[in-house]
Amino acid sequence: MARFTLPRDLYHGKGALEALKTFEGKKAMICVGGGSMKRFGFLDRAKAYLEEAGMEVQLFEGIEPDPSVETVMKGAEAMLAFEPDWIVAMGGGSPIDAAKAMWIKYEYPNITFEDMCKVFGIPKLRKKAQFCAISSTSGTATEVTAFSIITDYNKGIKYPIADFEITPDVAIVDPDLAETMPQKLVAHTGMDAMTHAVEAYVSTANCDFTDPLALHAIKMIQNDLVDSYNGDMAKRDSMHNAQCLAGMAFSNALLGIVHSMAHKTGAAFADLGAHIIHGAANAMYLPKVIAFNAKDETAKVRYGEIADFMGLGGNTLEEKVDLLISYLRKMNDDLNIPHCIKNYGLDSYPAKQGFVPEEIFLERLPEIAANALLDACTGSNPRQPSQEEMEKLLKCCYYDTEVNF
Repeated sequence: MARFTLPRDLYHGKGALEALKTFEGKKAMICVGGGSMKRFGFLDRAKAYLEEAGMEVQLFEGIEPDPSVETVMKGAEAMLAFEPDWIVAMGGGSPIDAAKAMWIKYEYPNITFEDMCKVFGIPKLRKKAQFCAISSTSGTATEVTAFSIITDYNKGIKYPIADFEITPDVAIVDPDLAETMPQKLVAHTGMDAMTHAVEAYVSTANCDFTDPLALHAIKMIQNDLVDSYNGDMAKRDSMHNAQCLAGMAFSNALLGIVHSMAHKTGAAFADLGAHIIHGAANAMYLPKVIAFNAKDETAKVRYGEIADFMGLGGNTLEEKVDLLISYLRKMNDDLNIPHCIKNYGLDSYPAKQGFVPEEIFLERLPEIAANALLDACTGSNPRQPSQEEMEKLLKCCYYDTEVNF
């Protein structure tokens, strides 16, 4: 038996933010990030709509990119003091992911972060509050997923929290919010969405309910992402839907080792003064992982089906896989994303020498590989790597060398 879970309600299209007027409750806490929602007026509008619905509203602001365990605990304390019956998370993936983890701690004050990270081990929520997610970026799709990513900076590791309990009750997908994204964010979130859809389609947990969502998302991203990056707002609006469809697919079909590697390399070099931004990491690693997974015959067929759906051509499966890899690498070029860690610069743009020196990468490689193997996303990857294979694959992602094993 398998399970397919989505939010009960999904409001979409321009002006969908107004759905907040219809919410019923006494208190709402809005969780937001660094200020773009306030700067563009969306935070004030959301607060006003909730107040129009008769609620007392409190804000929890300043959730950082790649939110920390400490921020989660502070937010949960604020919720315990205010006692909201609605948690409204607004912004990119970071504030929504953080608010999901806060929600768990609010409902179960004695739960530890380690307990939260037990895959599909969260106790029943909604005893105190319901959850609404409002996305402002077109990539993570955390507004419709059963996942949250929280960073333990003491360990330099991003941990996925995975449980259907943290699937939001309500998702608001209003493209007006996405039109405020800076160009670099469009690129990174867009390739995050592409990775979600591709990994969901080849995951060992794919099914008849997830496949159409994944394929349609891939086609939309193919048609819309680069134009959205170059300022086409109609395509920007379309991408907001595409990433949500990809999220619906992967929340139920799960992901693979592109995400395992991205999670474990993202903060692994934070002491050097920079992160490998999640969407950029996915973009760099996806072509390499496709080459690795395609050694599995079932995965190779699935990648061929993706290539066919995208209209890439090719007569044999090998040709189709190669064309898919080439297409994704060209997208990275069009979006100004580097091809490997070695060339990943401090500002996330391609550089002759990135911020991760070779000797430090090699020194930390065994631990990163071991952590990636233990990541929650590894189990549903179509080909299970050994420690040695994971290290070799990560080296290919560092040097941009061919995957021939």
